[in-house]
Amino acid sequence: MRKAKNEWWEWSKILLIAIVCAAGIRYFLFSPVVVDGSSMNPALKDGDRLIVNKLNYRLEEPERFDMVVFHASESDDYIKRVIGLPGETVAFKEGKLYINDQLTEEQFLDEEAVTADFTLEELTGEKTVPEGHLFVMGDNRSKSRDSRHIGPVSVESVVGVMSIVFWPPEDFKVVSKE
Repeated sequence: MRKAKNEWWEWSKILLIAIVCAAGIRYFLFSPVVVDGSSMNPALKDGDRLIVNKLNYRLEEPERFDMVVFHASESDDYIKRVIGLPGETVAFKEGKLYINDQLTEEQFLDEEAVTADFTLEELTGEKTVPEGHLFVMGDNRSKSRDSRHIGPVSVESVVGVMSIVFWPPEDFKVVSKE
């Protein structure tokens, strides 16, 4: 009888450790996310399931064209692409992206993607992206609610960087900036 109790206790400890490890990984390192909407087409489609790397921005600075998940409000998280970094000017002229007055290619966009001309200053009143903030946009510009509407996003509100699309299986891929 005593042996059965010890075995039950050992299995209980193993299960508890596994639950604590899984919760820690999900809370601090990686988290699953479901794409809701078409604002990131063609890179991400409605219903895609992704893994978000939560650790990346704790160790590194954001990079242009990272796809990030951030808290847009208390109840909504958005998935967008980093376009402008802190201290940079952002403008679209004739549908082309200019960072600090230099033409910047966006090779990930569909040929049909159209972006109306604007400058950061026209949208926000700021000449540059404020320190501690990012200017983000969806790839499907006509269907995206992004920094053109909500303003620059605080780096502190970023949950993490897209790492992997794992569902549906036929669309499995490691997410890249291109």
